[in-house]
Amino acid sequence: MSDASLAITDGPTAAAGDAQACREELLGCLRAGSSGSSTQTAKRIPALIERLEHLQPADLAAQASQLAGAWELRWSSSSLPYLAVQPWLENLQLLDPVGGRALNLLRLAGPLGPLAGIAVQARIAVEPEPPHQRVSVQFERGGWLGPQIGERRLQLFRKVQQSFPAWLDITVLDDELRVSRGNSGTLFALVRRPDLEMAALLA
Repeated sequence: MSDASLAITDGPTAAAGDAQACREELLGCLRAGSSGSSTQTAKRIPALIERLEHLQPADLAAQASQLAGAWELRWSSSSLPYLAVQPWLENLQLLDPVGGRALNLLRLAGPLGPLAGIAVQARIAVEPEPPHQRVSVQFERGGWLGPQIGERRLQLFRKVQQSFPAWLDITVLDDELRVSRGNSGTLFALVRRPDLEMAALLA
């Protein structure tokens, strides 16, 4: 096999098949990530994402309601430590587009997770311009999010000074999967966490 053919099998054309087949393979790769996916599997993720963005592009004019809920980061193109997927960490994003609220939450996985986490609150808005994929983000407060005590959750937040416009382009979206591209060029792939109560975490 030539070097050229090897290059092709590592690129976007390696993610063959229809949208459903591509989506299922991508979800399989993302869900296997916490157990330490192989290097070859990890290399396929960008190609699968690129193909699915072409085959199944999100349209928030019709899908904004599917944004709502708790999502867990399963892969990102960033090299930053807090965006690395680790089996002992949960990197969560909670979105409430109707209420214009969002929360990024980094906490330990397992039973100790609800006791404490590092959180950033933001205001969000779905932008009306085509191609109907952009969500503007205005960070407001960040700090410590503690356990639930009665009807209240302990928290210690400080105001965040945001000196630049931030946004996410939601390029793929369905009931289980979300792909986003950030204003800094980072690519994110997340899966829905239906087991988490968004109202309690956003309170």
